[in-house]
Amino acid sequence: MLTCEAPSPVSGGVILQAAVKDEDGNAALANFNLWVAGKEDWWFEARNDDRIDVIPEKKRYEPGEKARLQVRMPFREATALVTVEREGIVDVFVQKLSGKSPVVEIPVKRNYAPNAFVSVLAVRGRTADAAPTATFDPAKPAFKLGIGEIRVGWKAHELAVEVKPDRSVYRVRQEADVTFKVRRADGLKLPEGTELAVAAVDRGLLALRPNGSWKLLESMMRQRPYEIFTSTAQMMVIGKRHFGLKALPHGGGGGKQITRELFDTLLLWEASVPLDDNGEARLKIPLKDSLTEYRIVAVATGGADLFGTGQADVRTTQDLMLLAGIAPLAREGDFLKAGVTLRNTTQRPMNVEARLAVSAGQEKTDYETLRVGLSPGEAKEVGWDVRIPAGIGKLDYDISAQERDGKTADRIRVSQKVVPAVPVRTWQATLVQVRDRVETPVERPAGALAGKGGIVVRLQPRIGEGLSGVREYMSLYPYGCLEQKISKAVALKDKALWQERVRELPSYLDGEGLLKYFPLMRTGSDVLTAYVLAIAHEAGFEIPASIRDPMSAGLTGFVEGRVRRGSALATADLAIRKVAAVEALSRYGKAKAALLGSVALEPTLWPTSAVIDWIGMLKRVGDIPERAEKLAAAQQILRSRLNLQGTAMGFSTERADGLWWLMVTPDVNAVRALLAVADLDAWKEDAPRIAKGALGRMKRGHWDATTANAWGVLAFEKFSANYEKEEVSGKTTATLGPKTATVGWGLWETPQGGTARFDWPERKETLALHHDGKGAPWATIQGLAAVPLKKPFSSGYRIKKTVTPVEKKVKTFWSRGDVVRVHLEVEAQSDMTWVVLNDPIPAGSAILTVGLEPGADKNAGRVAEAYTERAFEACRFYYSYVPKGTWKTGYTLRLNNEGTFQLPPTRAEALYAPEMFGEIPNQTISVNP
Repeated sequence: MLTCEAPSPVSGGVILQAAVKDEDGNAALANFNLWVAGKEDWWFEARNDDRIDVIPEKKRYEPGEKARLQVRMPFREATALVTVEREGIVDVFVQKLSGKSPVVEIPVKRNYAPNAFVSVLAVRGRTADAAPTATFDPAKPAFKLGIGEIRVGWKAHELAVEVKPDRSVYRVRQEADVTFKVRRADGLKLPEGTELAVAAVDRGLLALRPNGSWKLLESMMRQRPYEIFTSTAQMMVIGKRHFGLKALPHGGGGGKQITRELFDTLLLWEASVPLDDNGEARLKIPLKDSLTEYRIVAVATGGADLFGTGQADVRTTQDLMLLAGIAPLAREGDFLKAGVTLRNTTQRPMNVEARLAVSAGQEKTDYETLRVGLSPGEAKEVGWDVRIPAGIGKLDYDISAQERDGKTADRIRVSQKVVPAVPVRTWQATLVQVRDRVETPVERPAGALAGKGGIVVRLQPRIGEGLSGVREYMSLYPYGCLEQKISKAVALKDKALWQERVRELPSYLDGEGLLKYFPLMRTGSDVLTAYVLAIAHEAGFEIPASIRDPMSAGLTGFVEGRVRRGSALATADLAIRKVAAVEALSRYGKAKAALLGSVALEPTLWPTSAVIDWIGMLKRVGDIPERAEKLAAAQQILRSRLNLQGTAMGFSTERADGLWWLMVTPDVNAVRALLAVADLDAWKEDAPRIAKGALGRMKRGHWDATTANAWGVLAFEKFSANYEKEEVSGKTTATLGPKTATVGWGLWETPQGGTARFDWPERKETLALHHDGKGAPWATIQGLAAVPLKKPFSSGYRIKKTVTPVEKKVKTFWSRGDVVRVHLEVEAQSDMTWVVLNDPIPAGSAILTVGLEPGADKNAGRVAEAYTERAFEACRFYYSYVPKGTWKTGYTLRLNNEGTFQLPPTRAEALYAPEMFGEIPNQTISVNP
């Protein structure tokens, strides 16, 4: 507790000095801000520091003006050392200040642009106002220091942009006629080529995260740093004693009824809108169906040094509004409330009838009509109980509301994605070539749900077209770092998806040109960059030069040592990573033998992945000395490591080849080995055996990692082109029990193959395939089943999940609007890179915060979290590194929908060591109104 001996009488609105005593009776000088509420009431705030406030009269000045800054100091008179500073002392002078005239005036110069700092050191000598006592000397010398900032010279670079819509309120799907006007702030003529970039977005989107990129002038005139350290000998003359922190600063800163179904948040994006001779442009912006407010923003650029931004807001409305509250995602078996809000925006009462129709494919269900009375300006919630059916991927909700007298109406259509609570998975699969007759025993897995899954036989003429299990696995793959997105586009051979990935690539580049796994990560990875360049080249997919060149430069810098990137593990893998980088560069003619100067060329000691990279490099880089001899030696090393006994191919070095932190698995090596030798004459006899062995490594119809599946699709396309010349003709018959399906081959039948589907038999039976004709088609036989998880399973990760209420209306059950805290604890049995933890959430719920609560991170583990994904169906945590031991995390969830919700298992898995995973089942959750 502090006591104050203040002078009397007290006058309001001053800063005074007073004696302060602590509980021990120690006293010293302190400063106070004093406020007087009346003749008797007053209070103060301690200011026990050496700062004063330097406040500019305005924030922006132009060269030639005089900047005025008020100095708020606790002295009646003082001598001030005034300096203009920024990255050094620019100007300096001395000035007298007093309480009657506490103002500093500075002529603004052009070299102050874009900003400058004004420092004021106010010094007051000893005064004769009061005599010192034994414990307190109020008249002793004192000093204070303050710094203010001014912005300079912006007007010469500023464009004033006016955005003027023809009106501020519209109906849905109308067009906003918007006029744009651009003028120079200094009144001069606009330079030739001045143009606008125009965007119109839903303001609700901006409420989540403002778009700072629109403030182009602020970015160009970015604040330059202070970079000044001020020291003084005043402290040797004037003692100071600390009495605690001053009060905390205050907060602040800175015809036919239309069915509404177009709810996009982006209305318009025009990257280049030319201006006429008057600096004007005009656009018609089509509005969507959302009843909301939109922001129209225009960013102007003129020449190399003129920038400006303008904006205007418009909104859409109507007399009767329907606002949907339907969850964007639901699971099969969920029982939920399909809720909407009815709003009367008029000043008259309404009697409204609301109707709902739900479509699942060709089937349509009409629900009861609800009658609702709405007072002027009133909004009410209504809803229908809906059971989510199985075996569909989407539900369409058609909701309409109309006044009984037909004066006004509204109608909306929204879609809901439906996913299975217990997904149908490939539990067993095999890929065989049907030369005459093939027989395979089949039996439904224990515990599988009846009526789901079955036996699927997909027939293709060539192996390159027959990897349907791989394509199915990749199309359903749930995770989304850059590698997985790229691998998915390659494995599916989806050019549209690839172009979408290419458009995103600039956001993944770091300052050195290396790609990051997630855009928000600080640094990129040489391993990921080399992979993207290599697989794009192999797939024949184009990366624009504007992106490819920085990537190549980044990899070149890494190989030469100018760009440093450490390994995810404490291991000597630098040579392996450099070889992979040079191999990727060699595909684009960017590699020379000199790049290998920092690499010890010892392929006999390298892992198999590096030997395969070395073979690829030797095939492409022409200036490597003794290239032919080295290529032959590298092939011999690879051949000596192959183990082709049995149906699956292995490597003698397989135990050391699993470089999961470099996205390399033995499956990756197997398919890349086939890719490397499929076009070499020395391997013509062995390539078919390698292909068969690589196929034998498949489990459940696919290889282990996303990288292996992407490389595998490319490898077997190349193998098929080189080794499968014979055309398939005739017919292939599949028989299971009493059911038979036939696929014909020929010009007028199904030259690209076909699919046969069978239900699971009641008991174990034999599936028979028979081909009658020329050639030998490939058959992918998949056993699909939905098997619910009954108890926790651990194969590398053990998961513990705890759910506790944060806000709960009723103690005995969950209610809509309740907030819950989900705490996850995972035990890892070994060190691993790139691990994902996936925890499902109830349909319609919203993830509010992620991570541990403040103060609850003790013993949370030394994991390196790279990204957290807040999806509609789950909260996913991605970790670039997880050490052996236990780590903890969690998130806060709000239950937004009432109903009964199914939840799939919570799962943790290593992305590049898929054999390491753990799962726990989740109970069904019920949420009341």
